[in-house]
Amino acid sequence: MEILKLTDQNIQDEHICCAISDKKCLNGYDKKKQWLKTAFKNGYNFQKVDVRGKVFIEYTPIESSWLPLIGNNFMVINCFWVSGQFKGKGNGKKLLQQCLADAKGMDGIIAVSSDKKRPFMTDPKFLKHQGFEIIDEAKPYFKLWGLKTNANAKFPQFMESATSGNCPNKAGITAYYSNTCPFTEYYTNGLLRDYAKRKNIPLEIIPITSQEEGRKMPIPWIINSVFYNGELVSLEMKVERHLDKLLQ
Repeated sequence: MEILKLTDQNIQDEHICCAISDKKCLNGYDKKKQWLKTAFKNGYNFQKVDVRGKVFIEYTPIESSWLPLIGNNFMVINCFWVSGQFKGKGNGKKLLQQCLADAKGMDGIIAVSSDKKRPFMTDPKFLKHQGFEIIDEAKPYFKLWGLKTNANAKFPQFMESATSGNCPNKAGITAYYSNTCPFTEYYTNGLLRDYAKRKNIPLEIIPITSQEEGRKMPIPWIINSVFYNGELVSLEMKVERHLDKLLQ
C-alpha cells in the first residue's frame, strides 16, 4: 500500500481519514480541510496510506507548530492514527519512516502524548518501541516524547505557561478547541453547549485560530480540552460522562 501526501492540488478530491462517513461532522470536516490548506503553506504535512480508513500521520516543523513548545529544528507530530483492520501490519512504522524522511536535516522528531494511551494521542507504547524517550512533562499527565537524529542537539520543551494543568477561568465549564480536528466543531459548539444549557452551568468556549493563541494554551494540547472550575476534566469529545461524575 502506497503513502499519499495531501496537497493544495488534491485535498478537495481526497478524504482526510477522520470522520469519513460521519455526516454530523461535515461542517468540521470542511473546516479541517480549510485549516490544512493554510497550514500547508507553512510546511505542514498530511501523509496517509492510500486506503479508505484511518491510517495517517500529520506533522510540521516546530517553528510553525501551534503547540506551546520551546525549541527549534525539530519536527512535531500533530496527529498519528492507525485503526481497525490496518493495525498490526507495519503501517504505523511506514508512516513514521516517512516523517523521518521529511525531517532530514533536522535534529529529530517530537510528539505530545501521555502516561498511557489516551484518545486522540499517539500511543506512547508505540513511541517507546520506536526509540522515543520522555523529554519533558506537564500536569496532569502530558509527556513530551522525543527522538534525536542529531546526538548533539538540545531537545525542545513545554512552555512553562502550559504546565500547570489548570485554566484561568475558575467558574463552570471552559472548553478550548481548534479546527485541527474535524470532530471538535460538532461536539464543542453543539453537544457541549447543549449540555451546559441543560445543566444551567456557566460555559466559556475558546476557539484556537492562530499559532499565537495555541502557544498561550494552559496545557500542551490544542485539539480539544474541557475544564471544570479551572481543572482539566478531559481531552475527549464526548465529555458529558466526565462532567456528570464531577457534578454528582
